[in-house]
Amino acid sequence: MEIEKAINQTRPFKNEFQRATVNLIYTNNWLSIQLKNYLKPYKCTLQQYNVLRILKGAQKPISTSDIRERMIEKMADTSRLVERLCAKGWVNREACCGDKRLVDVTISKQGIDFIDQIGGLDEYVESIYESLTLEEAKQLNTILDKIRKD
Repeated sequence: MEIEKAINQTRPFKNEFQRATVNLIYTNNWLSIQLKNYLKPYKCTLQQYNVLRILKGAQKPISTSDIRERMIEKMADTSRLVERLCAKGWVNREACCGDKRLVDVTISKQGIDFIDQIGGLDEYVESIYESLTLEEAKQLNTILDKIRKD
């Protein structure tokens, strides 16, 4: 669906850059809602899922500050996220041996099992992009990377 129809816009955008900005923001919100709705029955937020994926990929203890640097949403309160994940039994935390102010975090066996349990998320995400070819997905990634040129 064209962005103008999605937001009931009757007047044209000032230019294609303005249209692209609105389109990106709208699509980001739409995609976030799709993923939140998928995770909701599992009582897991996008941020919690992001932390679990980071920890699973790290394959070693990492500090909360390292987790924060790797997160998609940098504004998240990592310490609070880790607390909630620990309460669910999905992560383990220990005082960092190098800096007592930091906490080393690892994914627990329960956390790995949980990630495996919702493994259908990968297929769900792919289904969202089913209208794109592999080449179009590559082009989209190239364009998005180019916009962030930092």
